[in-house]
Amino acid sequence: MSEKPSDDQPSASQIPDDVWEQFTRDTERDIRSSAPKEPSARARMVTERLREQEARGESPPGWRTGPAWQEMNGRAARRRKAWAILGVLVTAAVALVALKPSLLPGDPFGTGGSQAAEASPLPDETAPPAAAPDASDPEIPTLDRPFAGSPAERWADGEAGIVPPKAKAVGAVSADRVEQALKLTKKLLVGANLDPKTLRGARPGAALSVLDPKQPELLDDLDAGLRSPSEKHDPVTLFSRFDPDEVRPAGDVIKTRGHMTFKKGTQGGVAVRADYTFVYPVVRADGPPEVTRTIVRRVLDVELADPGRYQVTPGRLLLMNYDQEIGNSSCFVNDGYLHPEFSSSRSAGPDPSGPATDPYDRSRELRRGDGGDCGTVTRT
Repeated sequence: MSEKPSDDQPSASQIPDDVWEQFTRDTERDIRSSAPKEPSARARMVTERLREQEARGESPPGWRTGPAWQEMNGRAARRRKAWAILGVLVTAAVALVALKPSLLPGDPFGTGGSQAAEASPLPDETAPPAAAPDASDPEIPTLDRPFAGSPAERWADGEAGIVPPKAKAVGAVSADRVEQALKLTKKLLVGANLDPKTLRGARPGAALSVLDPKQPELLDDLDAGLRSPSEKHDPVTLFSRFDPDEVRPAGDVIKTRGHMTFKKGTQGGVAVRADYTFVYPVVRADGPPEVTRTIVRRVLDVELADPGRYQVTPGRLLLMNYDQEIGNSSCFVNDGYLHPEFSSSRSAGPDPSGPATDPYDRSRELRRGDGGDCGTVTRT
């Protein structure tokens, strides 16, 4: 008995043959898939074992249902992500240890142990630190390790410690102009504090070449100090100079640490502040190989002015202000040189009466004095 199709339902004769054949095949497939199947022998065995365990009040280990399984699965996914990140870090660490095995705890390869780990370089300074460096081990500096027992042992070597910030535009001053100012400031710092000729007492030509000659009073004062040093005109206020007849470098490394900042200047350009500390290890020029260190911190304010608005020399810096603190150098000696003190002997002169200062503490502002303070350093 067949059912008569209603007016709104098409009859079989109205359905195209290919559509009807496809409908027939789909219907047969659905019937086969929904028919009950005889479980396999293994399935029957597993089902029976589970029934026995359930009758004994046991549950298979790790069994979860519904939401509990979903939560577990979520944790597993997060754990996999964490391990993926950790895997990258571990790989990088293994590569680093391959280059420098002494970084492994305990130094299993016998390559320097704790000394090598402690001397690992610090990251570049980008802002004033929050506190002074921790106290170092009371090690005696030697010719092989002239910075032993000093925080500077982990500082960068020489020019590598002067890393200008990334330049960007400041108001109407382009990023290129800012970059030029930063490079000129670095050249000034290098020429004044790291140039071997300057350190030996020669004229600091590289540093002077950066300064604008249209600051005649400043350059006249600097020239006067270089020609005839005096208390009023002492070149060590801007340049690090040692008497080669008195001391010589203990090795070829000077440690450097500091940072630069920049902002809009007062002369239509960009102003740069540089705050750096330099550590100089030296020995007597003629005597026992006792190593001592002189520590010099300098703060400079310079500006690359707009030559279109002011009478300045393009590509030269205006030196707006400079200040310094010098640790471990004889006081009240104004001959144009730094004079390091050695622990085995002390040069003649008045006893220090000023405050004690940590020359490695870069977290504090420089004290503004009248230039006549003579204090002591807590360490060298």
